[in-house]
Amino acid sequence: MTMDSHDKQTTKNHRFTQALYHAIHGTWDVFSRERNMRYHVTAAVVAVIAGFWFKISEQEWLWIIFAIFFVFLSEFANTVAESLTDLIVRGRYDPLAKRIKDVSAGSVLLSATFAVIVGAIIFIPKFF
Repeated sequence: MTMDSHDKQTTKNHRFTQALYHAIHGTWDVFSRERNMRYHVTAAVVAVIAGFWFKISEQEWLWIIFAIFFVFLSEFANTVAESLTDLIVRGRYDPLAKRIKDVSAGSVLLSATFAVIVGAIIFIPKFF
């Protein structure tokens, strides 16, 4: 038996628990479906392990955590932009849709580059 759209929630969440459920589901969706998000998670785990290994300072932890969350948030925004674009164009090529996707992917590239720079500034001196 398939569910019609009238069986799905289409209105605003009325309870905090309902909103929390949807937020957790959306977060899990990005982590489980987006290949690049898995790369970001792997890099984040390596950075956190390195942070414990090298006993980085509180200030360095703040930069590492900020960089990790900045990349994660960029990937989430990229997923939203790509999904909305796909919903609108429905498989048709559109140069504006391509621009949206390219710019959105570029924002993830910039945030990931920022994270690499932060990691390099913090960890390279600790290797030597």
